[in-house]
Amino acid sequence: MNVLILGSGGREHAIAWKVAQSSILTKLYVAPGNAGTAAIAENVALDVMDFKAVAQFALDNDIKIVVVGPEAPLVEGIADYFESDDSLSHICVIGPNKVGAQLEGSKEFAKEFMRRHQIPTARYKSFTRENAKDARAFLEGMKAPYVIKADGLAAGKGVIITEDIEEAVTTVNNMLVDKVFGDAGSTVVIEEFLKGIEVSMFVITDGRSYKILPEAKDYKRIGEGDTGPNTGGMGAISPVPFVNPEFMEKVKNHVIIPTIKGLNADDISYKGFIFFGLMKVQGDPYVIEYNCRLGDPETEVILPRIKSDLLHFFEGIATDTLSECDLEIDDRTATTVILASGGYPASYEKGKAITMSNEKNKSIVYHAGTKLDGDKVLTNGGRVMAVTSMGADMEEALEKSYATIDAVQFDGKYFRKDIGFDLRKVQTTK
Repeated sequence: MNVLILGSGGREHAIAWKVAQSSILTKLYVAPGNAGTAAIAENVALDVMDFKAVAQFALDNDIKIVVVGPEAPLVEGIADYFESDDSLSHICVIGPNKVGAQLEGSKEFAKEFMRRHQIPTARYKSFTRENAKDARAFLEGMKAPYVIKADGLAAGKGVIITEDIEEAVTTVNNMLVDKVFGDAGSTVVIEEFLKGIEVSMFVITDGRSYKILPEAKDYKRIGEGDTGPNTGGMGAISPVPFVNPEFMEKVKNHVIIPTIKGLNADDISYKGFIFFGLMKVQGDPYVIEYNCRLGDPETEVILPRIKSDLLHFFEGIATDTLSECDLEIDDRTATTVILASGGYPASYEKGKAITMSNEKNKSIVYHAGTKLDGDKVLTNGGRVMAVTSMGADMEEALEKSYATIDAVQFDGKYFRKDIGFDLRKVQTTK
């Protein structure tokens, strides 16, 4: 079958890398793709938000499955666009409809969904410009630190955590009154701070049955020791040592199953991935956030651990046979380390030439912010590449990734040298 993947980052390269291995794949396209996807698929110059152009390409090229990588097209309703058109409805979109995508597109929607279906999450309250003055009273009834979230999509920058109540009040006003995040901040969610350790969980679902994919832990801060500003993610590890069978059972029974049942109870059509951003608090899982797609860079460590044919799962969603698909997981550890442009996540330069030595290595290099200029590969984003390796344990996998990083050169290359540092502590205390 012919498959179209939408997106241009490391997540999309990893999905393309996995789909390209499928025995049932005929032709693979990635739009717009990057220098890495160009080596395993045909890149297509499409704007992922131009649904009409995407649909026409799908019809012209006999596409059977469209895999939506980023969240924006889902939140804007690309699945609905295909479903509502008789000429397109035979094409399966891997991703929820517009209502389902609100689990990520609206923090308030997600919180109300969790409250309605008794899914554990932090205490919260929502505010708009009309009742912004009431925010201080709510904050005064909470303990620091304070968590303030812009309701909508804000490119990963819409969450502020502060110890100072005056800064918290100012942040609320900046979002609601000054609109520093535009319409994304027209509603603000204030929630209690949960003290624990984070983990990312994933399922693929047809809305009724589901498969639990490998978990991962990512590292968002730019600086070592988790310091400095947040980024899109500087690395990830899978599996996660503190996710033991007891915790996993709690996640399944208190988070995953109630979420799937809740989607059905609310009559929400959901076909695709669900990302659960969890906090483990005294042994129990609490949902920090939902995403309506795979995470990045978590995708780069969970897909290499899946031995099964990913395209079979997509076909299972398309044919309502997902429950019959078998999921086989590699027990080895996968690690990924992000190579970033100097200056990221603030301003940085693009167009830097990337070279790789011919040394043989056992890593997978996923491209994120890259582009082709003739036969040259150039930087084209803040996060440039994700270097993923497999090993018997985390140390072996990381050693391979860092060895490969030494063979990749571009001006301003930056990466964290301490990915997994906190998990080493977990391992030594087990």
